[in-house]
Amino acid sequence: MSFVAILMGSDSDWPVMQATVEVLRALEIEHEVRVSSAHRTPVDTANYVADAASRGCQVFVCAAGMAAHLAGAVAAHTTRPVIGVPIDAGPLSGFDALLSTVQMPGGIPVATVAVGKAGARNAGYLAAQMLAIADPALAERVAADREANRQKILKANEALQATL
Repeated sequence: MSFVAILMGSDSDWPVMQATVEVLRALEIEHEVRVSSAHRTPVDTANYVADAASRGCQVFVCAAGMAAHLAGAVAAHTTRPVIGVPIDAGPLSGFDALLSTVQMPGGIPVATVAVGKAGARNAGYLAAQMLAIADPALAERVAADREANRQKILKANEALQATL
């Protein structure tokens, strides 16, 4: 079974990371969600990454909170794609998490999306697009979702033009 693993350093990241789950559910992609800290449970995190990969995890999506090390810690333990989602928290509103997530050393990549819920949604879409390379049915669902979003914008524009 192929799936996406979503990891958060604490449950306070869940309100943002729910957006990733919503996208994966809408596209009918199997997923798991775990709280696993790079600092407080480093051995458990490494063990989960190895176990998940052995069970078919194809992509890891990691919340990057104020310490912003989870995505990098996960990437250090796998060659599967890792997507980091900077959480909009703390005194710098996620800017620190963004910088920490994008500045990985050469050879240990972490794809990084926008800060906050928009980034969490895009992490779901990016994971879906990665999986869709080898899954034509998923590729069709991703394309249909993109077209539905296009149609929403066209209808909004029509409604706006009607009021002018």
